[in-house]
Amino acid sequence: MKRAVQRLIFFSLLFIIACTPVIRKDLMDASFRNPSLSDMQSDPALHRGKLFVLGGIIVNTKVTAEGSLIEALYATVDRRGYIKEVDMSMGRFLALFPKGSGILDPMIFRQLRYITFAGEFTGLKEGMMDEMDYSYPFFIIRELYLWAEPEPYLSVPPYYEPYPWGYPYWWDPYRNSPWWHRRQAHPYWW
Repeated sequence: MKRAVQRLIFFSLLFIIACTPVIRKDLMDASFRNPSLSDMQSDPALHRGKLFVLGGIIVNTKVTAEGSLIEALYATVDRRGYIKEVDMSMGRFLALFPKGSGILDPMIFRQLRYITFAGEFTGLKEGMMDEMDYSYPFFIIRELYLWAEPEPYLSVPPYYEPYPWGYPYWWDPYRNSPWWHRRQAHPYWW
């Protein structure tokens, strides 16, 4: 009975931890999630000063005089701030991590890392995306979460017999000999 209670408590705590948001709850409740960047670009005055929770894939990070500036590809988030799968580009944005809050090292906040942040929309900032002029929605970060990089793994091909009938012993003249041990095929035939 004691073990059952311990297991119940353990799995209850695991469930509670698994359901926690990555950004503080008060910021998650006070903010809008998954805004349309095209709406922000067409009418920035309507969204200025509002708090948003966004996800993104880092394109570039620069340390400037105002703080650390992140250019990222927009990714939608769920109600807990977890990034949903990105299958098409919905635009890019700029997010400034103020100098007073610290510095984001460009080696850590490097290209292709995932972020989720709560930030205030301040307007549009003109810039260049490759060789094209682009109006970036610009945010001031209040809280930032950097996702861990996925661990690479080695995929081993499945085992298969090289012949449909197994090793071809039917042609082996020594197969009935007492000193001959049946040869086993290598488990991973390359």
